[in-house]
Amino acid sequence: MFNSNYLFKLYVKFMRLRFFKLIILTLRGEAGIETLINLGLKVGSNCDIQPGVKIDESHCWLIEIGNNVTLAPRVMILAHDASMKRHLGYTKIGKVNIGNKVFIGAGTIVLPNVSIGKNSIIGAGSVVTKDIPENVVATGNPAKVLCSLEEFLIKHHEVMRKSPLFGDEFTINRNVNNNKKNEMNNVIDGVGYIL
Repeated sequence: MFNSNYLFKLYVKFMRLRFFKLIILTLRGEAGIETLINLGLKVGSNCDIQPGVKIDESHCWLIEIGNNVTLAPRVMILAHDASMKRHLGYTKIGKVNIGNKVFIGAGTIVLPNVSIGKNSIIGAGSVVTKDIPENVVATGNPAKVLCSLEEFLIKHHEVMRKSPLFGDEFTINRNVNNNKKNEMNNVIDGVGYIL
């Protein structure tokens, strides 16, 4: 016969160990997305979070990522700014909200107290210091709106008509062979587009 009090104490110990394990992983910079979600990060469905993405573990519950979002390699999302900690004794914190169907390019830094509107594209290497509206392309340091999403897509549709287009058989995911690699290298003069 099991002692329910003993089982409860065992459960509490297990939960404490799990909590401390999460904290240790976080402090060591090894917290995965699932760990961050357990700590309060909000992530929508069908998100593509690529290698090297760094999401602020220390305040992840202040970050919300919508549906169908792509975070390219080495994107950093911060919900705190400790630059004034030694001077003021406090660290600034702020919410980060990334809308649905947003693409954030490689190496971009998103700072606290920022919203990125749905259907927007943030160019690689940008530093997002202020809100970005929906349906735009923004880039730079600090990130500024370059054009509307519609203008951006029209421009690229025009370029695609004159550029080589490649199917997914030209990707590593489909085990691209040397013939396909050579074909791609021989055909591209400027830019091409891949499925």
